[in-house]
This record gives sequence, structure tokens and C-alpha cells, in this order.
Amino acid sequence: MTSGKFSLVLVTAPDLKTARRLARAALKARLIACANLVPKIESHYRWQGKIERGSEILLILKTTVARLAKLEKFILSEHPYDTPEFIVIPLKAGNRGYLDWIGVSCGPGKD
Repeated sequence: MTSGKFSLVLVTAPDLKTARRLARAALKARLIACANLVPKIESHYRWQGKIERGSEILLILKTTVARLAKLEKFILSEHPYDTPEFIVIPLKAGNRGYLDWIGVSCGPGKD
């Protein structure tokens, strides 16, 4: 199934506790349907004129395009980094049942 209504969002966090807190809060707010936490990634980057390296946790968030702005606002306000990663990857295709589940999970709910 093709769709332009869904996205993956990549966010890095400094540690597992922070990643879990962000994932749980985003789930409770229905901003995402699912968060995959990929531990022990090694990031290399340029920051304030220096080349840095550090261990991080990668969050892979599944959401709807309709929730992207609120999710970004949430991540920017709750994340401990001055400039948190927030990279959006549009989903071009996927299993209809899974995409439907993302839509329902990110929609208004009674839970």
C-alpha cells in the first residue's frame, strides 16, 4: 500500500532513561504509535567548531503526518539537548494493516 500520511522520525537521546521517558510520554500523548529504541550507537559529529564523539540511543518513531508538528514541539521542549535531532522520513509504502494501526494509535482515543 502506498501512502503519504505516515512518517518515521529519528531522534537521538543521551541515554536509555531519557529515550524511554521521551517514548512513553509521546505514546501517552498519542503523538506516536510506536517507538523503537536502538541502544549503543556511536555518534560522530561537529558541534561548536569541534569534532565530537559519543554514545547515544536512537529512537525510531512511527507517526502520522498530521502529528508531526506537535511531535516536533514536544521533542524540542522535553529533550535535554540544546539542538535535538528531529529527522523526518516520509513513508512511501507499507502494509495496509500496519499503517491503519499507526493512524488509529495516533488519533484521538479514549485510553
